[in-house]
Amino acid sequence: MSFQPTARGYYGQFGGAFIPEMLYPNVEELREQYLGILADPDFQQEYQQLLRDYVGRPTPLFRAKRLSERYGATIYLKREDLCHTGAHKVNNTVGQILLAERLGKKRIIAETGAGQHGVATATVCALRGLECIVYMGAVDMERQKPNVARMCMLGAEVRPATSGSQTLKDATNEAIRDWISNPTDTHYIIGSVVGPHPYPDLVARLQSVISEEIRKQLLAQADRELPDYVVACVGGGSNAAGAFYHFLDEPTVQLVAVEAAGHGVHTDKSAATSVLGRPGIIHGSRTLLMQDEHGQITEPHSISAGLDYPGIGPLHAFLADSGRAKFVAVTDEDALQAAQLCSRLEGIIPALETAHAFSALDQLELKPTDVVVLNLSGRGDKDLETYLRELHLA
Repeated sequence: MSFQPTARGYYGQFGGAFIPEMLYPNVEELREQYLGILADPDFQQEYQQLLRDYVGRPTPLFRAKRLSERYGATIYLKREDLCHTGAHKVNNTVGQILLAERLGKKRIIAETGAGQHGVATATVCALRGLECIVYMGAVDMERQKPNVARMCMLGAEVRPATSGSQTLKDATNEAIRDWISNPTDTHYIIGSVVGPHPYPDLVARLQSVISEEIRKQLLAQADRELPDYVVACVGGGSNAAGAFYHFLDEPTVQLVAVEAAGHGVHTDKSAATSVLGRPGIIHGSRTLLMQDEHGQITEPHSISAGLDYPGIGPLHAFLADSGRAKFVAVTDEDALQAAQLCSRLEGIIPALETAHAFSALDQLELKPTDVVVLNLSGRGDKDLETYLRELHLA
């Protein structure tokens, strides 16, 4: 079984490029050139140098002793929260800004949910001197004020999406509308493994540095390249795609994808797409999608802005459909408790997104010999207001 996309961008029945005719030149230009640009030695030299000197890679693989004691297994944390900007998102934006320059684009647009991708995009645009416009749901702007402020400080224009649920889905809709209106000078830096081909593959390749490092670091620290489990949260799924990438063809490694159950998968306030979704088309690709009997998208819910999305990337839909990955769902309340546990056992405040991954440890039947790598995708500074309010800490 292959976990790489076909020439048309399909992972099994999921993927493809379902786009308006006006977007075809943009997407086709990218499809024709992205693999050649990524493979170019000059690109790779500049990309790897920026990852090292600007982003701060490799990020540490930290053995979490107190969490290990609690769960009766050896747990390592891949510290993507220590990347510049505070999350894994910058791995992708550094690569895409270099790609955009080689395509001759002068204007950058992006969508963001929790704000981390928006911050990472604004950061690289400031670094390279390019115009930056970030679309963000009005609801997300309110609950992620620190990241809105960071984007503005970096010189980006943050435009609110005021339609629908005013969250990530709607921000993505607005960004696509912008791209249709500005097809020649604009590059759309999609923040996750979603959208029309080649974006899911492009973003997965740029994020695959995470699993590439995990294998090397685990070999150095534990004298083995392969863990028993790799655990990561999934909204669209870029951090999970990066953490899973170099283990996809290693069947002894159990991949665990953690979605947001919200108030519970049996309520109408959830974002657990693998449980509640069925095949449909969103933002240019066929994937698993939360929808009603008429095919209309149903509004997702998660306390975490970054997981508040009604679909998942087509690679993850294939991983769920094929059984290669185990998908679990974690409620808002359980994620909050897991965040507090991690903070007090390891001195690390995780992002709300990552807190879902920590909570999933309770759903695994771990043995003392098991080695678990959890991708700590982002830090929790942006979520402190929510933590203080919901956990009654202030």
